[in-house]
Amino acid sequence: MEENQQIEFRQERDLGGIISDTSRFFRLEWKPFFNFIFKIATIPILVAVSAMLYFTFTSSKLFATSDFENPDFLGNSSDVLLATLVMSICYLIAYVFINIGSLYYVKSYIENDGVVDFEEINEKVQTQFWPFVGLGIMIGILIFISVFLCFFPAIYVSIVLSFASSLFVFEQKTVMDSISDSFTFIKGHWWTSFGCIVVVGILVAFLGTIFSAPALIYEMTIGTSLFGTESQLEKVGIVTDPIHMFLNAISIIGQFLLSAVSLIATIFLYFDIKQKKSSSMIGN
Repeated sequence: MEENQQIEFRQERDLGGIISDTSRFFRLEWKPFFNFIFKIATIPILVAVSAMLYFTFTSSKLFATSDFENPDFLGNSSDVLLATLVMSICYLIAYVFINIGSLYYVKSYIENDGVVDFEEINEKVQTQFWPFVGLGIMIGILIFISVFLCFFPAIYVSIVLSFASSLFVFEQKTVMDSISDSFTFIKGHWWTSFGCIVVVGILVAFLGTIFSAPALIYEMTIGTSLFGTESQLEKVGIVTDPIHMFLNAISIIGQFLLSAVSLIATIFLYFDIKQKKSSSMIGN
């Protein structure tokens, strides 16, 4: 008997089920999924990678050649501040494309019984891009504010708001409603969500070493030849070395793609909570 290949998102799962079904989703859908993500997000990702490399190059050169007590240091650091701003904007845009593409891919997958309508997703990416940017900015501001309150509020708010994008897409809520309703949605399920997101994060971080290991190995290999040197320029040369920058670019691209893995796991968690809340309401 042929196994049903379609994955049912709308059902309850434990942590093991979320991890195994996330793995199964990518095992079955990795080619069309990542082909689509690359199609819509290649340029934003490459721009974000370029911005990151420029930031690394600029900041390394500044701190290697500047005198912190020199009045000109603050003026020279404006390049680093500009690079930081550009990098942040580029990262936001790249992550928005990846998130919006992933979410609407899953929505189309669910609504069409495992058959994805790419034209429909492209249309959604174009029409919902700016609302998603607004959602990302609002989430970032709230997390930033919560950091100043205390460590735990920042963690609490981060877990809560991880469901905002799912509410925005699957329940078609507005940006503000998606944020406010996240607090109601996760009520009674925060600790299980926290545990699941932490475990998935650890697994994704472990997978990330596959992409970051070559750059780290290269850096350690070159670094041994400079052991004992006092020249800051030579030390900076490791970071700005073309081969190291290329390997670092591969690592950054890998992190972008792995962010989609975390998002898919969060979508499974979202439907798990939604089904449990529905079952609870029926039981009452």
